[in-house]
Amino acid sequence: MDTAIFSDEYFMKQALIEAQKAKEKDEVPVGAVVVADNLIIARAHNLTETLNDVTAHAEMQVITAATNTLGSKYLIDCSMYITLEPCVMCAGALFWAQLSKLVYGANDPKRGYTLNPVPLLHPRTEVIKGILANESEILLKEFFMKKRI
Repeated sequence: MDTAIFSDEYFMKQALIEAQKAKEKDEVPVGAVVVADNLIIARAHNLTETLNDVTAHAEMQVITAATNTLGSKYLIDCSMYITLEPCVMCAGALFWAQLSKLVYGANDPKRGYTLNPVPLLHPRTEVIKGILANESEILLKEFFMKKRI
């Protein structure tokens, strides 16, 4: 297996596919994938409207799917790719899951976890931000522009 193609950009493109699925369901277009050993073990997108559940963010959905796949409540040695910076709730869940690596696209200047002065992620979680941020931002802007019409 050629691991050269499995870059942060590759996996973020997979998260963007999930975000597009959310958009098609009239959900805020945020998508996520969890990767272990260069394999996607879980995919999810926002389902807050579909499930009538404010906690059904893409991160929460993909954490559940990944931990079920692994048979463990922890995401040690796993990476999450998410198109939008996690909120405080999701960052807290990622802390408890002990995620090893978080990669996100667009910053969330209104509700992102980095607005909180207290560190919310597990101290061992590596964070990479801005991967395919422009693509993530365009998807979100298009979605909200249509909502305002």
